[in-house]
Amino acid sequence: MNKINNNIFFERRREVSFRLKKLRARFGLEPDKYAVVVSISKQRLYVIKGKKVIKQYPVSTSKYGIGNKDGSYKTPLGKHVICSKIGRHARFGTIFQNRRNTKRIAKIGDDRNQDLITTRILRLQGLEKGKNKGKRIDTYERCIYIHGTAEEHLIGKPASHGCIRMKNRDIAELFNEVPRGTLVDIQT
Repeated sequence: MNKINNNIFFERRREVSFRLKKLRARFGLEPDKYAVVVSISKQRLYVIKGKKVIKQYPVSTSKYGIGNKDGSYKTPLGKHVICSKIGRHARFGTIFQNRRNTKRIAKIGDDRNQDLITTRILRLQGLEKGKNKGKRIDTYERCIYIHGTAEEHLIGKPASHGCIRMKNRDIAELFNEVPRGTLVDIQT
């Protein structure tokens, strides 16, 4: 690893470590439990177990920016929890509508796919009243998920309608890795 890449790696590690300390302090994250940190500025999702980042994935957050209002199509900030996991045995590329398996398979990379939800869903529930929980700002009521997408070529840049999109293989791996009840911190 060259010196520049090494510095970037350690800078990211410090940033994630700082966010992890905040999660532990505010929400009682136990040292042997999983946590997920989403960095909107880096378009990355970090999987943490104990004190270590064990995996990281490129993601795509909202093309409309950051926000919590109902109907804004923006990605909400703050502390969340994975409240349900949907699609355990679905085939890769399976299209979900209203969290139900349609039995249809998306053509991955087809630009005509309008914000399809594919493969797996990790449904999020906000934990911070007045920020991502409550009337007209509720992450759960807004149906904000971490999910697969047919538009994998857009991963790494803001392109969603509020959710956190992942490549289909990545969301399947994350789905199998983290349990329901995992804390998720979405930050700038």
